[in-house]
Amino acid sequence: MLSRRDFLAGATAALGASFSAGNARAANAGSGLNEVARRSGRIFGASVRMDQVSAEPGLANAVASQCGMLTPEIHLKWNSIEYRKGQVWYQPVDALVKHARQNGQTVYGHTLIWEQGTPDWALHHLHHKKDWDFVAAHFERLLKRYHADIPVWDVVNEPIDTQNGSKGLRRNTFQRVFGSGYIEQALHTARHFAPDAKLMLNDYSFEYDNHVEADRRATFLKLLERLKAKGVPLDGVGIQAHLDLGKGPLRHQIIGPFLQAIADMGLEIYITELDVKERDYRATAAIRDQRVADEVARYLDIALDQRAVKGVTTWGLSDKHSWLKVERGDRVDRRRYGNPAPNRGLPYDVSMKPKLMYKALERSLGGGLS
Repeated sequence: MLSRRDFLAGATAALGASFSAGNARAANAGSGLNEVARRSGRIFGASVRMDQVSAEPGLANAVASQCGMLTPEIHLKWNSIEYRKGQVWYQPVDALVKHARQNGQTVYGHTLIWEQGTPDWALHHLHHKKDWDFVAAHFERLLKRYHADIPVWDVVNEPIDTQNGSKGLRRNTFQRVFGSGYIEQALHTARHFAPDAKLMLNDYSFEYDNHVEADRRATFLKLLERLKAKGVPLDGVGIQAHLDLGKGPLRHQIIGPFLQAIADMGLEIYITELDVKERDYRATAAIRDQRVADEVARYLDIALDQRAVKGVTTWGLSDKHSWLKVERGDRVDRRRYGNPAPNRGLPYDVSMKPKLMYKALERSLGGGLS
């Protein structure tokens, strides 16, 4: 039987020829990406915002037809749930959960702890009161309210910072107030209120062959080893996989052993925020789309060889809503093209037409395992 790597080596090169504008219109026809993933025992999903889904029928149709798992992009973050103290707003999450239930989808809980997603008033309270019961109360209301609908949770989001952190951990309010043990405390608290949920840590920049990401990989693995050695309840990890065309080639000898080390600890792996940052906006859309598709195929060729990888989620479906923007240092020819089109690092363009990345996902998710 062909391995995933053998199968995709030829498939990647054929993406451009096989996915013309004519058959792009048919990409949604048939089973959809989640059905393709399901045949290999995995799940495919995307992050969503219900205000966008409600306003855009094309996006809503794609979310319903392509996804088996929905990740609330912002709705579960503390500053969305309770931007002002005492004013709790569940409506967007409730709407997302209802939408998922109606379409036979599951919901990935993102996230319980993230400094940037915590309201200022809560950070101020923690700084002055050093009150873990306050954090636990936030966990309790979310984990109990959605216990039947959200089986997987990012308990702590982005805990690693090897450049400016403290012993590899990000310097944030939780770390400063409770020390490095806050991660253990968060996982124990989550398990107390959600005994059957899968509890995850989620982080980024593990993909490329450079010293910064090498340090991040090593630090993350050491953190996981410490948690497992102490018997801390941890079921898996989220690998964000924000790919970047400016960081050099993806290498199997870098990514493969990293994922294997996680799997060897008995942890599940989810690719949680897949997209691609472009760096050269001077080319035609067709060339840009080919570059993006090639990068996605290369990454998934490696990642999906690992049986511990249970699902793939893209950070959005349409370029229209991508968080990725043109940055200082990116290559742009404004004389020829004016302001460049949005970053083209998601499966659908701004008009909800599937692009080459869609086909790369379809082929990779359907490649099977040897």
